Amino acid sequence: MLNSYGPIVIFAAIAAVFPVATLWIFKFIRPSFHATAEKVMPYECGITPESDARHRYTIRYYVVAILFVVFDVETVFLYPWAVQFQALGLFGLVEMLVFLGILIIGYIWLWKYGAMDWI
Repeated sequence: MLNSYGPIVIFAAIAAVFPVATLWIFKFIRPSFHATAEKVMPYECGITPESDARHRYTIRYYVVAILFVVFDVETVFLYPWAVQFQALGLFGLVEMLVFLGILIIGYIWLWKYGAMDWI
């Protein structure tokens, strides 16, 4: 029984020891880190940051993100329909018009609601 599980135990031991040994060896090889005010400052494209990097996003950002996902999914559904337009015939056309109609109604509702005023 031990002969059949021996290679698995050896492999598990190597898998457990290798990362620990590697980190321990490289602890002595790597250069030491001396924290200074410039090194721990957030990096913004080489420009000194003007405010805190952790701030709240407005809800409108998330609304635009959701709109992007919705219209991206619309494109994913439109492409196969366009490829198979001849095979689907009138039924496919009506189904796609219903799908687009629902999306357009939602888009108009969002427009009237004011979700895209800042765009």
